[in-house]
Amino acid sequence: MEYESGGVAELCSRLIQAPSLSGREEKVVEVAREYWEGQGTGSFTTDSYGNFIATLKGHEPGKVLLFDAHVDTVAADPSHWTMDPWCGSIRNKRVYGRGASDMKGALAAMMTGAAAFYRRTQGAFSGQVSIAGVVHEECFEGVSARLISKSLNPDLVVIGEASQLDLKTGQRGRAEIIVETFGKNAHSANPEKGRNAVYDMAKVIEAFRGITPVEQPELGKGILELTDIKSDPYPGASVVPDHCIATYDRRLLKGETAESVLSPLKEAAEALMASHPEMRVAVTLSRGKDLCYTGTEISCERFFPAWYFSSGESFVRTALSGLRSAGLDPEITSYSFCTNGSHYAGEAGIPTIGFGPSRENQAHVVDEYVEIEQLEGACRGYQGIMEAFLRPQAL
Repeated sequence: MEYESGGVAELCSRLIQAPSLSGREEKVVEVAREYWEGQGTGSFTTDSYGNFIATLKGHEPGKVLLFDAHVDTVAADPSHWTMDPWCGSIRNKRVYGRGASDMKGALAAMMTGAAAFYRRTQGAFSGQVSIAGVVHEECFEGVSARLISKSLNPDLVVIGEASQLDLKTGQRGRAEIIVETFGKNAHSANPEKGRNAVYDMAKVIEAFRGITPVEQPELGKGILELTDIKSDPYPGASVVPDHCIATYDRRLLKGETAESVLSPLKEAAEALMASHPEMRVAVTLSRGKDLCYTGTEISCERFFPAWYFSSGESFVRTALSGLRSAGLDPEITSYSFCTNGSHYAGEAGIPTIGFGPSRENQAHVVDEYVEIEQLEGACRGYQGIMEAFLRPQAL
């Protein structure tokens, strides 16, 4: 079936030209509102976090399809780029700028695809299409999405993170773990009077290197990686540090819980403290909080679950048929990184897939871009998914 894909690169460019660091997404939300209201159909609402939901309803009740795209981006240092990171330049069959791949390109494809679907069907479908522009995903995967699923109660979620037009049916999750050691201050000229918390942390780090996370055929290996370490006081001129904090990134597999992830670390810490009675070690999940552009506080424990669905699930087969009807030939794979699917599928158990333009390794890079061919393919693919779920008579 032939689907429209015109205008997707231009909308992507306009979205890029509205800088939207986490917590400062209001400009890109207004660009999306202007585009959506210019289509003359559907509704556009925002919630207390500042997420937007753009919705089209068919003439008959039916399934609720949610297309999820986060609108925040990581920062960009212009001195490292060969162009303005927020230029939205269209050239060489690409759209350039921060967020082009992660993930304003997908948002543009969702919005232009949904508008084209509505024009073609004139509303003659069952159910509704909702597009969510989600804030603060880069820092809090899935947290602000909780308001969206509560509001819509979707039957299917399509995550638009980069998949190179393949179909994703799972992802590893992520936990941020804080490890602390507590010693005793002393002058560095008399170190024997104190207890150096960094030396104790070195013992903890070595013990943790002996812990092997679980492995699954579907999602691969869990990962436990030290990502940051600092001592206190800092700077510590002539002072034995009495406090040391290490941060670990733990990539999660399906079914893992906070308790199952922390348990082997706590056991290793307790064994060390048993053999070194003066050692004190604490292992906890990191907590984060920030303000949304609306002024609402967002906070959570940094534990974002993994999820996975079999290729034999009926909704996966239906999505695959829709993508093929759009002229695509996707492979079924899984994401290597974390997405808002941690909430939709990992927490809420909602049927979820991933499909979007560009490659995973284009996220967060200098001179980020998305290929126009990928944008147009995503636009057609989203229409194919809408057709497959909301107009089954057309299959």
